[in-house]
Amino acid sequence: MNKTSLAQVQSVWRLCAVALSLALAACGGVEPSVEPAADGAAVETREDALASVRVRLMAANLSSGTGQDYDPGHGIRIFQGTDPDVVMIQEFNYRTNSATDLRAFVDTAFGPGFHYSIEAGAQIPNGVISRWPIIASGEWDDPQVSNRDFAWARIDVPGPKDLWVVSVHLLTTSSSIRNTEASSLVSRIKASIPAGDYLAIGGDFNTGSRTEACFSTFAQVVTTASPYPADRNGNTNTNAGRNSPYDHVLVDSDLRQYQTAVVIGSSSYSNGLVVDTRVHSPISEISPAVSGDSGASGMQHMGVIKDFLIPSDTGTGGITVTSPNGGESWTAGSARTISWSASGVTNVRVEYTLNGSTWSTVSSSTSASAGSIAWTVPSTASTAARVRVSDAANASISDTSNGAFTITTGGGGGTGRVIVNEVMVNEPGSDTAGEFVELVNVGTGTVDLSGWTVSDAALSRHTFPSGTTLAAGKAVVVFGGAAGIPTGTPGAVAASTGTLGLSNSGDTVTLTNASGTAVDTATVGSGVSGTDGVSANRSPDTTAGAAFVLHTGVSSLTSSPGRRASGAAF
Repeated sequence: MNKTSLAQVQSVWRLCAVALSLALAACGGVEPSVEPAADGAAVETREDALASVRVRLMAANLSSGTGQDYDPGHGIRIFQGTDPDVVMIQEFNYRTNSATDLRAFVDTAFGPGFHYSIEAGAQIPNGVISRWPIIASGEWDDPQVSNRDFAWARIDVPGPKDLWVVSVHLLTTSSSIRNTEASSLVSRIKASIPAGDYLAIGGDFNTGSRTEACFSTFAQVVTTASPYPADRNGNTNTNAGRNSPYDHVLVDSDLRQYQTAVVIGSSSYSNGLVVDTRVHSPISEISPAVSGDSGASGMQHMGVIKDFLIPSDTGTGGITVTSPNGGESWTAGSARTISWSASGVTNVRVEYTLNGSTWSTVSSSTSASAGSIAWTVPSTASTAARVRVSDAANASISDTSNGAFTITTGGGGGTGRVIVNEVMVNEPGSDTAGEFVELVNVGTGTVDLSGWTVSDAALSRHTFPSGTTLAAGKAVVVFGGAAGIPTGTPGAVAASTGTLGLSNSGDTVTLTNASGTAVDTATVGSGVSGTDGVSANRSPDTTAGAAFVLHTGVSSLTSSPGRRASGAAF
């Protein structure tokens, strides 16, 4: 096709897209609520490309805590670890829900190249997040509920067809109410979505079984038959108790024919994956997620993932990362090779991440046909490393390692052992930012703390970022907030969630490694937590397994964060 005719086709396509959006609004939709990617790419740009490109769809009601939001971070880590391409998300709340905060959430959980849409004015809004441009979006009225609707988006996935997705959150009231909701949605779909495009309905259905009437209703537009996604243990249920199938990704027959196994690291799930970090093994495959994330307070659902390999136009190309693709363990500073396969792409950009969200460039442009590039592994330890290879001329054409790989720093011998040594439960005054947990490496070797967490009896309160290490005989102190850190405190950091939330009547602090294994647990009873401004300390100091006593029982000081109980430096 010459340039003139291509421009004419694009012009006609844009007019059709506008007309379709108006038609959808007339059918009960609203003006699209679409946030462009951080790079400002226009959402109407088409990139029909990629032969047999992977499309990973995810249904995700992964909010946690008491606010029905993603602020606590458990869901964010699950998104980072599973690397979905398109997410039908529920309870899409983050901080103030401003455009700035929502953009920050998408950037952190998925990447700055992702697009999103969210329904307006809802208490617990539904939304869609996509690797590819969202060219139209809106919401259809849910006739049975007042605090959310059905959020839909039309996505320009690679290839000749668009993907329409609908994010739903059905009521818990009764199966008959859920069927009424399904009937309303099916009517909207039949009236508004072209039969020739792909369709996916995903989200929190709150269904008690797969024999509910709503599935027969949904079967008019999507496939509801088995087989069903399952977790590592073969469990297909998705609620917190893992005894009911609440969450689903349902697709039409056009898309169902391209379903393929979900491959993460060295694991393969032929029917799709139910993501439960409590049973996923090895947990490092979905790092930075940790084993306790799916069991966090307020986490009532498991994510559901299905993968598809969709075809594209003749003559266009695609990229697939082949190494490292997840599960490898590479030594820092070693010489390695990043490899990929590519077709229809001239040059590629090669990048890596150590934490799942911040990307560094290996090469901004190298020949795609080379299929590999030499790489010196960074000197920073990580359990969440991945590589990404993209078309240098079109960043939307890309592939990322299917799972995380590990970078180890080697070391100078010895074995590290980290303990909880001191806990300030009852902070001085009333500023909870002054609460702290002191960790000491009482072993003989450096310990990589990347992905380790500090939790109280209720929630995970702090996750150590990738690259954090603790040398033998040294300490790190996690404070409730930066404002509570006394000037000159060595090794002090603020809790990544913004609080430690320790109870003055006593609490339990657990240190968990990146594999989800509890390394040390400190139970601080009311007898050593009820004195304002006096910490609980191991007695003897820095002794694994020793009892906790009031700090005034081991020295004249009321506390000694980052220092020995005597006040001397570690």
